[in-house]
Amino acid sequence: MVIANIISYILVLLGAVNWGLFGIFDFNLVGWIFQGPRTVGSIIVYVIITLAAVWLIISPIISGHGLRLRMREQATQE
Repeated sequence: MVIANIISYILVLLGAVNWGLFGIFDFNLVGWIFQGPRTVGSIIVYVIITLAAVWLIISPIISGHGLRLRMREQATQE
């Protein structure tokens, strides 16, 4: 679950950068990479980023205790 959270954060950050570029410079990075905003590649990337965002919303609910980005270290005291 930690790996899924990290990958989701990276994807959501890439989506946020794309939105920022689009809002500031009217430049769609994903559309530019795939030669159009409605090409198959662009749509797949948009769907994957959306699923990553949904995962970040529901993962704290599934785990029952907040979002974790790293594993908790096992403290072994003797």
